[in-house]
Amino acid sequence: MATIKLKQIGSPIRRPSKQKQMLIGLGLGKMHRVVELQDTPEVRGAIAKLPHMVEVVND
Repeated sequence: MATIKLKQIGSPIRRPSKQKQMLIGLGLGKMHRVVELQDTPEVRGAIAKLPHMVEVVND
């Protein structure tokens, strides 16, 4: 299955707790951290809810 790389570009400070929990669920939590995840509809949905905090990296 395909993978996708995500990089955190926004701080979780002063964000709703659901957004913080979603970042932790994606394996993020600190600025500029990059994780590689399976490209599933669940991950795509989380990315869609956090467009201001994560970006897809094309490495």
